[in-house]
Amino acid sequence: MGRIVAIDYGRKRTGLAVSDTMKLIAGGLTTLPGPQVIDFLKQYSVNENIELFLLGEPKQMNYQPSENMRWVKAFRRHLQAAFPTIRIEMVDERFTSVLAQKTMLEGGLKKKDRRNKELIDELSATIMLQSYLEKIRI
Repeated sequence: MGRIVAIDYGRKRTGLAVSDTMKLIAGGLTTLPGPQVIDFLKQYSVNENIELFLLGEPKQMNYQPSENMRWVKAFRRHLQAAFPTIRIEMVDERFTSVLAQKTMLEGGLKKKDRRNKELIDELSATIMLQSYLEKIRI
């Protein structure tokens, strides 16, 4: 059984999360500079079977694509070219950063640690993936 990899893409930083092979639990994987993501995923896929990529779709509150959508579309083309046999599914990523901040606050992280943008991006990808996993179990 393969894993699902969630990608909260950003040109500066990209958060990654991964499911377990039974697709029950999402866990943070890492945060990388945007240009390094595909090379990292190529290395990761050597030892792990990736079944699906979940790519965060940046939308505004009115459901229109945000300014970042053009960068996400370009990344998606590169990802598909690098992994032509792996399906890519777009998922709404609105509120994931807010939920990540709330999770860190409720988890008792110090203010300094809550400012860690890498951690926020990784948690955002994890939240996006866990929501997806819960949705497909219904």
